[in-house]
Amino acid sequence: MNSDTCDVTSCEVAIVGGGPAGLAAATALARSLRSVVVVDAGEPRNAPAAGAHNVLGHEGIAPRDLLAAGRAELAAYGGILRTDRVRTVTRDDDGFALSLASGEQLHARRLILATGLVDELPDIPGVAALWGTDVLHCPYCHGWEVRGKRIAVIATNAMVAHQALLFRQLSEHVSVIAHAMPSLPEADAARLAARGIDIVDAAVDHLDVVVDNDGTARLGGVVLADGSTLAADAVVVAPRFVARTDLYEQLGGTASPHPMGGTFIETGVMGQTAVPGVWAAGNTADLAAMVTVSMGAGVQAGAAVNADLVAQDADALVTAMTTR
Repeated sequence: MNSDTCDVTSCEVAIVGGGPAGLAAATALARSLRSVVVVDAGEPRNAPAAGAHNVLGHEGIAPRDLLAAGRAELAAYGGILRTDRVRTVTRDDDGFALSLASGEQLHARRLILATGLVDELPDIPGVAALWGTDVLHCPYCHGWEVRGKRIAVIATNAMVAHQALLFRQLSEHVSVIAHAMPSLPEADAARLAARGIDIVDAAVDHLDVVVDNDGTARLGGVVLADGSTLAADAVVVAPRFVARTDLYEQLGGTASPHPMGGTFIETGVMGQTAVPGVWAAGNTADLAAMVTVSMGAGVQAGAAVNADLVAQDADALVTAMTTR
């Protein structure tokens, strides 16, 4: 079936999630003349960020500009993007039936889940307001932008030493706030001391959020439980990453716990899941995947789904020929 024959109610492949993974998968499929519909709710995880980094040839591109370019490329190959939300998915005789929030139905022979993840942030006032701007978690996504600045790492899980050492590569002014964490393992404490990273033995009460005249919110400092303020230009936290797995679970799949904390969908080679006919790509299957990694996973999933359909169609023709 050529992509020109795809409509809004039936297609060969439905992709849930129109981020880098979903759009890359859809484009790979459309270029193989597969009919594909992407259903996206329009809530990209990296929307608060000013730019997407380590994207070769597009360094620092605004996330929404990157998605807009991807959507245009998909449309040029005949792929369809639906701004909607998938409420339920069930298996039918020849694939999957998706019920959308708009009340419409979509049928597809194969399904790719690129629904991303939810960042469960520490319950500290001010963190959510500055998330993606002055509150960070990844040195590869935002590290260059805070190089040389005063960085406070709030200890909320066992990854704190790892994070602090990575950000120390970018600045001499890194502090760890112990917050509610127990004492660090001796080896971690030794590494932090060797790198000149101070440990502030205090809990955080809230972040001082300053709103400028233009409405922009910025970090004014870290207010500790005793009322004192630790000067900082950026705060680093460790969210709990939870993949959106509800649709997978509706089909009988089981979300897996991740060593980093949180949950994800385990996949095999090129994104195939334990549920027949279902693939997963991007942060749904890899909690640590950055933009370009998600793109690559999307292309692989799209290629795998195309190959699976090719084999099924060829086998069906063989069966038809031998039963005449």
